Amino acid sequence: MASKEPTGEAPEFEEGMKSLEGIVARLEQGNLPLEQSLDAFEKGIGLLRVLHAKLEEVERRVEVLVRDADGVLRVRDADET
Repeated sequence: MASKEPTGEAPEFEEGMKSLEGIVARLEQGNLPLEQSLDAFEKGIGLLRVLHAKLEEVERRVEVLVRDADGVLRVRDADET
């Protein structure tokens, strides 16, 4: 049987996004009591911060393919100008 262990950070990030979307959907419905709304909001903000940090980390690691003046593809860091 194939292992379902996560490969890298993508599944963890996607899982976090799904959780955040669920929190937003519950808050948008407006059916939660005040205390539950506040708890959900706090959890959502914490999750948002974690996800944002992951995106920043990935952004630092991304490499971009670009064509030079001769039309040859080369690899450069994303923050290279």
